[in-house]
Amino acid sequence: MPQDLVPSLLSRATELLEAEFAALPALKPDTGPDMDSAAMERVLEATAHRLADNYPYFHPLYAGQMMKPPHPVARAAYALAMTVNPNNHARDGGRASSEMEIEAVRSIAGMFGWTEYLGHLSSSGTLANLEALWMAGQLAPGRRIVGSEQAHYTHQRISGVLKLDYTGIPADGHGRMSLEALEDELRKGDVGTVVVTLGTTAMAAVDPLDEVLALREKYGFRVHVDGAYGGYFRLIPESLDEPARRAYAAIGEADSIVIDPHKHGLQPFGCGCVLFRDPAVGRFYKHDSPYTYFTSNKLHLGEISLECSRAGAAAVALWATQQLLPLTPGGAFARGLEHSRAAALELDRRLRGDGRFQPLTAGAPDLDIVVWKLPAETPARASQLAQELFDACAARDLHLALVELPLTWFQPLAGQQTAGSDPGRAAAGTVTCMRSVLIKPEHEEWLDRIWERLTEAVAEVRRE
Repeated sequence: MPQDLVPSLLSRATELLEAEFAALPALKPDTGPDMDSAAMERVLEATAHRLADNYPYFHPLYAGQMMKPPHPVARAAYALAMTVNPNNHARDGGRASSEMEIEAVRSIAGMFGWTEYLGHLSSSGTLANLEALWMAGQLAPGRRIVGSEQAHYTHQRISGVLKLDYTGIPADGHGRMSLEALEDELRKGDVGTVVVTLGTTAMAAVDPLDEVLALREKYGFRVHVDGAYGGYFRLIPESLDEPARRAYAAIGEADSIVIDPHKHGLQPFGCGCVLFRDPAVGRFYKHDSPYTYFTSNKLHLGEISLECSRAGAAAVALWATQQLLPLTPGGAFARGLEHSRAAALELDRRLRGDGRFQPLTAGAPDLDIVVWKLPAETPARASQLAQELFDACAARDLHLALVELPLTWFQPLAGQQTAGSDPGRAAAGTVTCMRSVLIKPEHEEWLDRIWERLTEAVAEVRRE
């Protein structure tokens, strides 16, 4: 959708919405100083200049963090909803937007094969994961939560907030949770929930969900899938390598799932989603609200959410996007994921063919995040070169990211803890690496230009 088309479409939609309320008595506009058009123009101009102090997150040359611009229809629908400014804590606060949320969440649940479930949107993936772990504590009180050491740090922090014991499980050279280490913890008999990550934030590694589920049959525990980053890749199994394909095929057997539409789902921040396979968990949300929301006897979203006020506009934007781009295999939305995946595989292929770079020993990326390091005589020197390359790329308007990963994942350098290395870094066993998140479909088309800037930058760093 051309960007210049959005204002006219939004203007027309706003007129239609205003016409729906035309029967109301006329409202005299506030003509006070805060509505002075010249003053507002000056403030918005200043705002635009302030916002320029950002990385170009919307552009394909930004390939550093998990930043993907919302679809134009999501932006327009969000702005349209702000005319009403609904609150999806209850149907009284957002009648239409609550129904739209229910329909949008139904589409997400359907992507995982669920027709019976309990779920809703949240203001972030962190809040969605908090609800999932809160529910884990309700269903298995006094039992531990375990997850990969590569799982998002919020799981450990959330567990602390909830007063639940949390244990990190080592990851293998692919960044996936070690099944052997997991079973060592399961044998202790006090694990209530295993957090399985389908798309870690460091490198989009996919934990072996199918094999974790097999262990569940033996040891008995809940399985929570954190698909905040990678959940949508369920739509393109044929584009994934076999281990990831098996993990995604098993996702419907999880007890709870979290996904972030504000990542691959083309939504504005913040928009998370939590789903529970058993609708009966709704009993834990019961509460009394003596002063609000008596106009409907239908289930309202405030009865199945730990959050109270939530932006109805987020639900409207998600609903509109999914109407335009349904969550179906082979559809336009799925093809966007395929382009991101293809870009990551091609970047990884080029890195492996160029001796100036050292990709992970384990092989190609699971999803669409690529990590690599620069060969050097010591880990400390490799880390220094990574920082220099980061800066040299930025000077060429190519914005990447840095990540700390275990030395053992880069076998040729794992044993080179020589006198020139940093003692603290050597003790920690990590090295600073480059990280590129190819989350935008346009990254595939722009890969030649990304590669040109990257190779120019590494030549400068190496002073070739």
